Amino acid sequence: MSPRSASVNEAMRQRSRERLLQATVELVEERGYEATTLADITQRAGSARGLVSYYFSGKRALLQSAVHRLMHTELAAALDAEPPAVDGDEVLARAIDAILQLTQTHTRLMRTHMASILQEGFIQCPEQQRLAALLRGAVEAWGAADDAEEEYRLLRALLMGATVALLLPGAPMPVARLRAELFQRFDLKWSLGRPPSEEEADLPAVGTRLPADFPAL
Repeated sequence: MSPRSASVNEAMRQRSRERLLQATVELVEERGYEATTLADITQRAGSARGLVSYYFSGKRALLQSAVHRLMHTELAAALDAEPPAVDGDEVLARAIDAILQLTQTHTRLMRTHMASILQEGFIQCPEQQRLAALLRGAVEAWGAADDAEEEYRLLRALLMGATVALLLPGAPMPVARLRAELFQRFDLKWSLGRPPSEEEADLPAVGTRLPADFPAL
């Protein structure tokens, strides 16, 4: 039997890495971060323990890469959804909504992720870079070609702030209010993207600046 080519070996390594990332998401959501061990992750992924050390510097790096992969996947799906986005405002609206919705559907995972970032800072990895590229692209499509990097950094900071506000134990902010603030900052119509339904939304507090087409719920 002839030896496998370099491309085949690389594809196998990437599949192993993907399984580790997916297993991390599943287990942290099921059990929490502290109750999830690297042995649990490798067992769920069907991978050798040594692969974790090969790809990641530790458990926190594995977690951040796993969450960034999930965020990239969800964001890419939102941007590619039918019908196609017709302009840059729609692209940016979809990007904002994708992150807000992910925070609501993966609360435990995102709370753990934010705590990790605050403790350890951003860990550079391919998943984080792909996510950043998508967000920068959304900002550029919106119309910030001249200062796209600055607007991207602002968008990232605002999304992180909104994520923390949604996850705050005992005092979460309503998603509609946070969305209204973000849409107001980027001059986006409320009807763009995926607006929260009446069941999902709470009316923002008095004094919050609202987009002109914010519905009367």
